[in-house]
Amino acid sequence: MTRMPEYSLSQIDQLEAESVFVLREVAAESEKPALLFSGGKDSIVMLDLAVRAFWPAPVPFPVVHIDTGHNFPEVLEFRDRVVRELGLNLVVGSVQDAIDRGVVQEEPNGSRNRIQTPVLLETAEKYGFTALLGGARRDEEKARAKERVFSFRDEFGQWDPKNQRPELWNLYNARVHVGESIRVFPLSNWTELDVWHYIAAREVAIPSIYYAHEREVFERNGMVFANNEFCRPRAGEETFVETVRYRTVGDATLTAAVRSDARDVEAVIAEVAATRITERGATRGDDKVSEAAMEDRKKEGYF
Repeated sequence: MTRMPEYSLSQIDQLEAESVFVLREVAAESEKPALLFSGGKDSIVMLDLAVRAFWPAPVPFPVVHIDTGHNFPEVLEFRDRVVRELGLNLVVGSVQDAIDRGVVQEEPNGSRNRIQTPVLLETAEKYGFTALLGGARRDEEKARAKERVFSFRDEFGQWDPKNQRPELWNLYNARVHVGESIRVFPLSNWTELDVWHYIAAREVAIPSIYYAHEREVFERNGMVFANNEFCRPRAGEETFVETVRYRTVGDATLTAAVRSDARDVEAVIAEVAATRITERGATRGDDKVSEAAMEDRKKEGYF
């Protein structure tokens, strides 16, 4: 009896194959797609997947950054270096420019996270993007857990969770009418731990801010925030030096760090494997406003 050779893929290989398939579907079906790229770990992994999906051809769509102006320097520097090395077409939607033009108004707490939405919608309309690829994952937050891989948005860029298309047998429908668009999430079925396993397996470079380092910080609402030009301690909040790392990076006014000694990818993987709180739940002040904070923003047009 001839024994057939065994052939199987690891979990990371399977996730990579699924995401590559989604990226190629978007390139094939969408008239003018773009990939959101902030320099954060999820968008870095998504860009790495796009490079692999279309190699040896270049990535066939531009990358877009909705820039709050409240960035961590390490992340912005990394974004610019990657764009330069890969020869990408970078489109920047500036929140500061929108504030100067009176399109949006900064919130009293100084956060620009919520006012990214009108800038995102304006940028998509200006360049005529019919599909926007994002690095959101279902394990991050409740509202994202019920989002489709191909998420339909109406002519106002808004998301209606009750008006989404079925996705049976990995069949995706990218058809849109004029003014409508699709948000696509190739990493939907990934977890934070999967992302780190991929970074380790594919030796993907990421900003140093994701690894443990000493930083001047202060505590607020049980979270550790960096003392920087965008986020200052209030009365009664004392600063101190702590060894921390960032699980997610976003608006520096509301993104917290976590205490950590994980200085390399293997240590981060061990740390993430042991945690029971998602990175957004542990480090994003904007998600603590209400149970439905993320869903409310997504209905307004947030990614």
